[in-house]
Amino acid sequence: MNLKNLSANKIPKLLKEKLNNKKVKQIYSKFEKSFKTNENFAVAVSGGPDSLALAFLAKIYSIKNNINPRFLIVDHKLRKESSAEAKYVKKLLKKYLISAEILPWKGKKPSQNIQAIARNKRYELLFERCKKLKINNILLGHHQNDLFENFFIRILRGSGLKGLISLDKSSKVRNINLLRPLLDQDKSNLEFLSKYVFNSYVKDPSNKEEKYQRTKVRKFIEILKKNGLDNKKFSQTIKNLKDSDNVVNYYVNQNLMNNIFFQVKKNRLILNKEFFLQPHEVIFRSFSDSIKLIGRKYYPVRGKKLDKIIIDLRNNEYLRLTLGGCIIEKVKETVIISREH
Repeated sequence: MNLKNLSANKIPKLLKEKLNNKKVKQIYSKFEKSFKTNENFAVAVSGGPDSLALAFLAKIYSIKNNINPRFLIVDHKLRKESSAEAKYVKKLLKKYLISAEILPWKGKKPSQNIQAIARNKRYELLFERCKKLKINNILLGHHQNDLFENFFIRILRGSGLKGLISLDKSSKVRNINLLRPLLDQDKSNLEFLSKYVFNSYVKDPSNKEEKYQRTKVRKFIEILKKNGLDNKKFSQTIKNLKDSDNVVNYYVNQNLMNNIFFQVKKNRLILNKEFFLQPHEVIFRSFSDSIKLIGRKYYPVRGKKLDKIIIDLRNNEYLRLTLGGCIIEKVKETVIISREH
């Protein structure tokens, strides 16, 4: 629907006035092209400029498309200010007719690997709430800058092709769709929208802490930009890598279809000899998917562990071990994956 056709009765005056700004209109138009759904959805709001921008854009979209969204704020309680910040964000959203709910993280907090554990807990709280609400779609505020940062972080971890492009517009975890409609939006535009609409946003102090790898990568990218890094060319590179990844996925699916037998009653997979005669990346992904299926895990097993087991299976005629909630057995040229009880 063209912005000219917006009904004054549909969009409340308070929101319509903000939407009428030329730059905001352009950002919304790009958002609307990137995000198309008629299903209910939830929006994860942290209070940063990207998530506040997402909240505004999603609110306008929901009104236009007669959808009832839910706006969810996770309070990690890792800092003494976090609960007050969550309440502030809830109040800020309410001023613009956006009703939000706070999800507190209860229980013991980690002392190490804080960011990774907090991220996983955030998703866990969002998933639990969405399942109760019977919502299958969660909107996340990841933007173009996050896409670039993820690429370099994965390089530092020694990731393969799949890891380098792991941040996508749509992915599925626990049968819930994680949607990132801002991946083609620059952070500076989202900051403008947040300041223009809400006149405020929460600044996360961890974004400036040098001990976090993401902070170091962010500064490294700024140096690259000053020395000629081009966003459009970088985006094209990532697109080209995704095209290559689609080719690998085709052969992974062929391997899963042709070289695996699923015994439904026993809930186990039987992998034949040909399964392990494919290129390494095809074997690696096929094997990872098989373990996720039988082990009923939401995230794949770590790559180093998987690589070691693939080598062991090749070098041993008989083998029995456990991994990812599965029992993996090799008898001569056949590998059996069953669930660990």
